[in-house]
Amino acid sequence: MALPHIYFCYPQGKHKALTMSYDDGRRADERLVRIFNRYGVRGTFHINSGLLGSEDRLTAEEAVALYQGHEASVHTVRHPTLARCPMELVVEEVLEDRKNLERLFNVTVRGMSYPNGSYNEQIKELLPQLGIEYARTVQTTRGGFGLPEDWLEWRATCHHNDRLLEHAETFVGLHKRQYLYLMYVWGHSYEFDNDNNWELIERFCEMVGGRDDIWYATNIEIVDYMKACQWLKVAATREFVHNPGASPIWLDVDGRIVEVPGGSRVSLI
Repeated sequence: MALPHIYFCYPQGKHKALTMSYDDGRRADERLVRIFNRYGVRGTFHINSGLLGSEDRLTAEEAVALYQGHEASVHTVRHPTLARCPMELVVEEVLEDRKNLERLFNVTVRGMSYPNGSYNEQIKELLPQLGIEYARTVQTTRGGFGLPEDWLEWRATCHHNDRLLEHAETFVGLHKRQYLYLMYVWGHSYEFDNDNNWELIERFCEMVGGRDDIWYATNIEIVDYMKACQWLKVAATREFVHNPGASPIWLDVDGRIVEVPGGSRVSLI
């Protein structure tokens, strides 16, 4: 008997995922979230809790209402350039932002983006001790659609001003199911006001939204799902698998999509 060939899949057996990442909690997020919601696109909003309600930033109450169905994530309390700061300040800026956001949104907050794109190896080593499981940089893969090798140095596919529609066209056309593809777009919503190009993100969401072969996820949902895949216990013979976690995982078993519910043992032959 031939043993099965097994691939991890995204939820419902999909092989493509899309996530968005926008910083600072600016008021232009209101228009951006409306566009995302219209097309079923989801993402993560990295917030400076100490700056909420100042200048053109959302108030705490507005942020809680606006980001329903999306993820709120750490961007530090006051947006310092972290690599220039003593570690005592880094700890305070990250941990206090996390505490503030958790009080506001009543969820555990476990991700962040680096303010001003600033980080170093010492900061990366610190973050897991502060409960941070991923951190986005400002560097990009410039069109790559792979998952990151290091969740604490997560590079997006592109900034929205870097050939966004070209990358979207490529992403939509990807079809080889032996790969797991991820398109990750980052930016600041106020840039659409500054550049007068809101039609860009509208066209993008129209191109990629509402498609059956794409999983629309927040940053932390992708992290959690891929970690849960690694927790699966596959028999040495590959005849069955046990999922010790609570969430379902999907597998491609010789071309057949198999759901492995949380807490279950499932035959693969």
